[in-house]
Amino acid sequence: MEIINNPHDKYFKQVMGDKETTRDFLQNYLPQGLLELIDLESLVIQKETFIEKKLQEHFSDIIYRVKINGRDGYLYLLFEHKSSYYKTTALQVLKYIVSFWDQKVNKENTSTLPPVVPLVLYHGKDRWQLKHDLASIIEGIEDLPEPLKRFIPNYEYLFYDFSPYSAEEIRGGVELQIFISILSAIFKDEKELLATITRSMQALEELDRGQKATDYLETMVRYIINARDDMSYTDMHDAVKNVSPKGGELLMTIAEKLRNEGIEIGEKKGMEIGEKKGMEIGEKKGMEKTLAALQAFREGKDFEEVMKLTGLERDKLLKIQEQAFK
Repeated sequence: MEIINNPHDKYFKQVMGDKETTRDFLQNYLPQGLLELIDLESLVIQKETFIEKKLQEHFSDIIYRVKINGRDGYLYLLFEHKSSYYKTTALQVLKYIVSFWDQKVNKENTSTLPPVVPLVLYHGKDRWQLKHDLASIIEGIEDLPEPLKRFIPNYEYLFYDFSPYSAEEIRGGVELQIFISILSAIFKDEKELLATITRSMQALEELDRGQKATDYLETMVRYIINARDDMSYTDMHDAVKNVSPKGGELLMTIAEKLRNEGIEIGEKKGMEIGEKKGMEIGEKKGMEKTLAALQAFREGKDFEEVMKLTGLERDKLLKIQEQAFK
């Protein structure tokens, strides 16, 4: 089974990699003056990515080709999903844009560059404290004489942090609203996050998009559990099942898939991951039995005694016993 190593990246790319949802986002969140210059019907997603491997746990990017002021241009969407923001984000974005330009020059043997509009979507616990231009991180630039300042490169990026948004402030279609709502609530208290998840499940049920809705939900659940150590499948299922019966059924199906995947991860990477991630998305009862078995083995109880105590099957208990002494 494929293991998704970066649920943040997966969730961002599933939502913003959909042309209709991106068009919806741009329609609702671009400055009006810029929106009037962009032909939203001309959006075409590109395959390139420019995030260095060492930063892929903290950044994701998507590039769209689009007509800007009647000519080919590009929108560069950067998703910064780190608990605290990079103080050099303006430099990072510039590096990615220059890499993109450099690739075009080399591939197309051109001497002209297309316009690129950068958009940064920030998703972290810390409140963003930076200005949205390159000049703001150049030391002492405010004191430079104008004849010198004109030689210093500068640009601005569009910035979005949805964490302060209330439900009433979030605009767009259902898929976009769910995405932004989850981003907004993910670091808030458990009650508010569960309420947001429940509303999202109801909205997905009303969409009735079949497999697409199931895939969307699975990616969302993976993301939530990865982002919140204190949130389990059981919490979500208990909150949703009475409000959205169909959503509750979908969660049960997804939970079984994730539980099996979690056990696989636990076997491959050790019980630390299995206990923290794999087991917490399984049934609460099964998790309690597993932890009880681990504790019993570590206390020196023999195999038959632990099997009688927990009621777990022999094959599963053998795996737990092996992990208990690693």
